[in-house]
Amino acid sequence: MAKISLDARCVEVARLWRAGGRRPGTVGVYLNWVRRFHEDCALREVTTEGLLTRDLVDAFADRYAHARRCRPALARVGARNALRAWSCALKTLGVSVPSWIEPKKPMALAPVVREFIEYRVHHRGVARSTPRGDARYVSTFLAFLRARGRHAGIARVADIDDFVLTCAKRWTVKTVAGMCSVLRAFLRFRFASGRLRQDLAAAVVSPRTRSHDRPPRAMAWKDVQRLLQAIDVHASLGRRDYAMLLAMATYGMGAGEVLGLRIDDIDWEARVLHVRRPKTGGSMRLPLLDGVGSAIAAYLRHCRPRHAAAREVFVSHCMPFQRLTGASAIRHRLVKYAAAADLSPAFIGSHVLRHSHACRQIELGATPKVVSDILGHRRPSSTSAYVRVATERLRALALPVPR
Repeated sequence: MAKISLDARCVEVARLWRAGGRRPGTVGVYLNWVRRFHEDCALREVTTEGLLTRDLVDAFADRYAHARRCRPALARVGARNALRAWSCALKTLGVSVPSWIEPKKPMALAPVVREFIEYRVHHRGVARSTPRGDARYVSTFLAFLRARGRHAGIARVADIDDFVLTCAKRWTVKTVAGMCSVLRAFLRFRFASGRLRQDLAAAVVSPRTRSHDRPPRAMAWKDVQRLLQAIDVHASLGRRDYAMLLAMATYGMGAGEVLGLRIDDIDWEARVLHVRRPKTGGSMRLPLLDGVGSAIAAYLRHCRPRHAAAREVFVSHCMPFQRLTGASAIRHRLVKYAAAADLSPAFIGSHVLRHSHACRQIELGATPKVVSDILGHRRPSSTSAYVRVATERLRALALPVPR
């Protein structure tokens, strides 16, 4: 394959940048930095694509600042912005480039912690993503014991009490309570595997927490409708957000479920939506309703970036057009549109539409078992939170006030 010249490549990349919303002035500044970077690589007789990492770009910026006698910090900012955008564009065009930031190595776990995590995943049905925090808590506990000259096999009740008190000075009450739950599971695992002479799980005393000390995580359905109406569906981002939030409100999806929705999960002919549950690993089939189907189809046809390689439905509109990740991506959009709709709910987070959907189903007469199945709950008690805030249904259960 013939090698593309720098000028031809700049034309292709500039077209991508402009399509992604970069202004002409910004495109010009970026291209100037790209040419400086290529000139530096040519003088050093090295290839450019392999040097497109943040650390090597910083080294180039420092050399440029020293030669031009300008401030290195400003040179780094300019070089990073331009060459990061250049790297993303090359990746979009199919050019092999290294990772901008070297991925972090996974946390090294002690053998006993690794065995505990595998036990939780394979025998307790815990999702792979959940034990990350569990491993951190257990590792902290083992480090606490080592500092006392002990190991997990000879831990005492006094050690456990001191550890919980130490954590209570640094963490919130609910964090400490969650840590105590993990610690109990770890001690039970150690006892069941014969590595503890006695079961110390009952000795873990966690702080008392109130399950309802936070505001209800649900909005009135009329407020949900106002929030959706505040989205500008004429803008590309607005059309994406509308389809995403409408699916969450209609089906009660969580952030992980809607962000993990792939193009292949939509069966347009059968009008079926395949939804995967990140926590349990299970999946379910839901009917593709007209409103949700129309919103997703409009986004895919007109607004989803054409160069997006990700198979997920909802992707970032900035290069390299990767899938959206993290519940914060949903929360930021909810906060923005709630402000646009002049709403100030007591609680707003990535699960607020999921809770609102469940409460509405309860109010409309759906049984808790049906709602539990739709939401993917394993235990009926998980659905009780939605029943408690279904005020209209609860009024029918109220006893008359005695005269």
